[in-house]
Amino acid sequence: MAGPCPMKIITVVGARPQFIKAAAVSREIARRPAIREIIVHTGQHFDRNMSEIFFEEMEIPRPAYHLEVNSLGHGAMTGRMIEKIEEVLLQERPDILMVYGDTNSTLAGALAARKLHVRVVHVEAGLRSFNMRMPEEINRILTDRISDILCCPTETAVENLRREGFGNFPCSIVRTGDVMQDAALYYGARSADKSTIIRDLRLADREYALCTIHRAENTDDPARLKGLFSALLEIGNDLPVVMPLHPRTQKLAAALGPRLSGDDRLIILPPVGYFDMIELLKRTAIVLTDSGGLQKEAYFFRKICLTLREETEWTELVDCHVNVVVGAEKDRIVHAFREAVHAPLPPCASLYGDGNASALIVDALSG
Repeated sequence: MAGPCPMKIITVVGARPQFIKAAAVSREIARRPAIREIIVHTGQHFDRNMSEIFFEEMEIPRPAYHLEVNSLGHGAMTGRMIEKIEEVLLQERPDILMVYGDTNSTLAGALAARKLHVRVVHVEAGLRSFNMRMPEEINRILTDRISDILCCPTETAVENLRREGFGNFPCSIVRTGDVMQDAALYYGARSADKSTIIRDLRLADREYALCTIHRAENTDDPARLKGLFSALLEIGNDLPVVMPLHPRTQKLAAALGPRLSGDDRLIILPPVGYFDMIELLKRTAIVLTDSGGLQKEAYFFRKICLTLREETEWTELVDCHVNVVVGAEKDRIVHAFREAVHAPLPPCASLYGDGNASALIVDALSG
């Protein structure tokens, strides 16, 4: 006699960080025979490095569907994704759709599912930068509002939802901890065997700063970008700055004047893989970034982070003095760097759970 049919979950992802988060949860789902997961890759952040070896090394289940939606404006991209995700939902008839974070893929998946009366789970719910000029802020707010299960990484995220009245909505709010911490613990134990970047860059015996810049608020504003690179060149007089940088950002920065490729204060690289980034994080003296994910990862690997924005959604890191929001003004960044670079890391309680967020998320799906 056949047993009950497993719960069917569709997971929508569109960028490499989402695959890494989904991998942690997928490993937990694989332990539970009562759940079947189908992964849908929207293609939002097209990446030629997302090859077979990427999935093999990262132990990530291969997507069942590749939607190949990319290189479009926000409206066209989101609309095309909704259309294609809806087709998958009608074919698969899942019980639940799960989305991560705050990309266009996140919002498109949630909207497609909600309109077909499929339950929506939002992992990394409740985050707020309170900057409505950020597309990510709009995506996360709208996704939260139409989700059935809101998996919050921190108590701050839970409180944000309560202040916004989510206690009056037909949804469940669960503090699960941060799935990125699960991933950092798992892959951090394996990265030294997977990466040669420290040896390749001859950094084993050198101090360096690690910096990433990618947000439109910085790259598309010449004044901000000029201030950032002026600060980094000044910091480079103290420590070389390792910069995995998208070619578009490098081109925009080079147009401002300095010939970045010839200045040994900046070690500019193409975007690096996750194992390489972990190794760079483990050994850096300090992190400078406008990335939300890297702010947390700096904390996971016990590094001070200077956030190159005017606000952060990870306010608990600022409250613990392990993250300093410095904006894009040169003197402010350089001053903060020189105060923080050799300062001891302040004591900070476990902010993002105990490394078991994946299990708590899957428990919430089954509850």
